[in-house]
Amino acid sequence: MSRTLARAAAVADRRVTGLSREVLAELVVELGPRWQARQDARLADRPRRRAVGAGARHRLVFLDRLLATLVHLRHGVTHDVPACCFGVSRSTITRAIGEVRPLLAERGCLVESGLRLCTPADVVAPSGCQRTTRSAGCHRGPSAPPRGGSGGLK
Repeated sequence: MSRTLARAAAVADRRVTGLSREVLAELVVELGPRWQARQDARLADRPRRRAVGAGARHRLVFLDRLLATLVHLRHGVTHDVPACCFGVSRSTITRAIGEVRPLLAERGCLVESGLRLCTPADVVAPSGCQRTTRSAGCHRGPSAPPRGGSGGLK
């Protein structure tokens, strides 16, 4: 799947990220400049080895990085899944998630290891709100213990 198709599918279908196009656009407007400023600062922190503009280009634009991070956080998939969807290596997705996740945390979206973002409110919560426990709505297991009966081996 090409990056363009993956991006279009993720933006068009709310089930992928759990966010509407408008909310995604707001996140891009809010977080994109901060991500770019961090990239520029990272490059300015050390002496240049190459001329300005030389070197490899980003294979994922910021929107793709944000979408890959949201898919990873929402569905709990490994980095291989967004890598396959966006046509890049797993290490590229790992790096992208590592860059975007702190931006989401600064915005107030802190996610513990192993915890999934299950609702749009989890992502766009106001600053200062932290999720530190699993909410009842995120539980994907059975709601009641299984009934006795004919199931299983004897």
